Amino acid sequence: MIFNRKVGLAAALPMVLAIAACGGGSSPTAETNRDAPPVSAGDGSGTTIAISGAGATFPAPIFQRWFDAYGREVDFDVQVSYQSVGSGAGLEQYIAGTVDFGASEAPITDSEKHTQAFVEAFGYAPIQVPITGGLLSFSYNLPGIGDRELRLSREVYCGIVTGEITQWSDPAIAAINPDLEMPDLPITWVHRSDGSGTTFVFVNHIDTVCDGWAGGVGTSVDWPVGLGDQGNEGVAATIQQTEGAIGYLSYAYAALNDIDSALVENNAGNYVEPSPETAGNALLEEAIPDDFALLVPDPTGENAYPIVGLTWILIYNRYEDAAQWNAMRDVFEWSLGPEGRAIAEELLYVPLPEPLVERIQEVFDTVNAG
Repeated sequence: MIFNRKVGLAAALPMVLAIAACGGGSSPTAETNRDAPPVSAGDGSGTTIAISGAGATFPAPIFQRWFDAYGREVDFDVQVSYQSVGSGAGLEQYIAGTVDFGASEAPITDSEKHTQAFVEAFGYAPIQVPITGGLLSFSYNLPGIGDRELRLSREVYCGIVTGEITQWSDPAIAAINPDLEMPDLPITWVHRSDGSGTTFVFVNHIDTVCDGWAGGVGTSVDWPVGLGDQGNEGVAATIQQTEGAIGYLSYAYAALNDIDSALVENNAGNYVEPSPETAGNALLEEAIPDDFALLVPDPTGENAYPIVGLTWILIYNRYEDAAQWNAMRDVFEWSLGPEGRAIAEELLYVPLPEPLVERIQEVFDTVNAG
């Protein structure tokens, strides 16, 4: 691994790999425990409060750690299950009302189709608030490179994604990596095959900087080249199993799975390593709009990592079960607080600043329950 920021990550790996099996739960309008007295988080009453969510694979590692830690350290009566099914599938479950919250790397307000479907189903606008920030890495499997730093210029990574650069021995790659002996291997581009917020963040950047990109922007696009797989998990596995492979991943997944990641040329012309610090340089210096739908397709900072995004949770404005909503709010606020921030930093995500957390809490105050 090029960047040694994985202290403590190994312990999280078994939980991350198991997360896709978690799921289920009641509709947000179901009258769960309607005959039971309200249970406030932390009272140890023995009455289980079940909360279900579904969506983006990008935040799956941090969600699993947050929800597990909350259940063990704060209130063992609260059980949060999360289906890591991709942003597209998570949006569909959120609109259908079959989960208590959704999660997406693409703001629902950026999709007129999804927003309209939600309004038709519930009679009010969807509610989205950010929960964490992160970055996408160009992660690869190249024999012979070892722990030396691979650089990718904009010319090179645009050429790889569009299929114009097909060999690792291409002169354009060699020119920016003079100290590396590039293998004579074909490049295998690996991308998501499912509806994905990770894809949305990635192609939003590619569409901005690559003249040859014709696939458009969305959670699903028409890739000109490459192999597709489902979830960050699937892309990570394909890269690991294929010499010469390169693809885009949540950097947390790359680090958890010990997959090498490249330094990437940013808008200022600097080669920047993927890290929470360089992602924070890109995300947290931007003004976040009233609907929280911040998109930064090509940050301009000198030390800003170029491929970054927020993850939003999607909630309803009414929950029939007050105890369930109160517990869910407590989970999210704990995750945004000091204990959750420490976990975010450990797992290489970008914690949200306190002023933004205060804005999120104000949105929580508008939710009706009971």
